[in-house]
Amino acid sequence: QVQLMESGGGSVQAGESLRLSCAASGRVFTIKLMGWYRQAPGKQRELVATITRDGSLDGSLNYADSVKGRFAISGDNAKNTWYLQMNSLKPDDTAVYYCNAEAGWPIAVEVWGQGTLVTVSS
Repeated sequence: QVQLMESGGGSVQAGESLRLSCAASGRVFTIKLMGWYRQAPGKQRELVATITRDGSLDGSLNYADSVKGRFAISGDNAKNTWYLQMNSLKPDDTAVYYCNAEAGWPIAVEVWGQGTLVTVSS
């Protein structure tokens, strides 16, 4: 089993930055893919960014079009933590942000954190 814990959410003004962290515990060696999703009020949960973990820090990075050039996902294998650096935040970025992992062996399952709220005011 893998457990995830997010931190770093808060309230900011448009144009400011925040960094979210997701700390993994448990059977972290089974994690194959890490990512961030968000869910705005009244909307479906959507993918923000993902990073693969092929035995190295930098894997294949994928971003939603709405955050390309503003958000960056990264990982620290030694700390079993990954991050979402969010720059030039917009009110449309207001949402609950969830970290996500595909983990488990021999069958990988999705694991979710509890979510952290990001509020961007204009």
